[in-house]
Amino acid sequence: MPVRSYLRGCFEFLYRTLVVLLGLGCSGLLAAAPESSSSPVPDASKVRSVVEPLNTGSLTQLLAGLVLVIGLIFLLAWLLKRFTGLSGQNRSLQVVASLSLSAREKVVLVQAGDQQLLLGVAPGRVNLLQSYDQPLIEPGAAMGEFANKLQQALSRKGAE
Repeated sequence: MPVRSYLRGCFEFLYRTLVVLLGLGCSGLLAAAPESSSSPVPDASKVRSVVEPLNTGSLTQLLAGLVLVIGLIFLLAWLLKRFTGLSGQNRSLQVVASLSLSAREKVVLVQAGDQQLLLGVAPGRVNLLQSYDQPLIEPGAAMGEFANKLQQALSRKGAE
């Protein structure tokens, strides 16, 4: 029932808005229409000028406001991320290696400070399989062939 009442309210709002806009548009057209009189030339004092609703000034104002609002949203998101500590990376935790066991399960080796943790990850569950004081794999050594080549290419590009 709440969905029906919500939809009914939305349709009612749209209907009222449409009626108001059509009423304003028709009243503008009727006001701009010359009154019927005996002279074929209308009197200049009685004719109202019709202003085009979509002119360059209104479109510029609309776009400037849109850019301002979107810029404000990005600024607030950046400030929130910067000052609340919601950064995506935590320097003390690092995924060293990962191995998919099936479409939904995998084993992950995580470096947490001085320890390495072997975790079993499944939908809705993370289990500690083993904890190692001595590293099984060094954090930089787990890169594959593509990652090594990419790292070499980036280091060459940075040296130039």
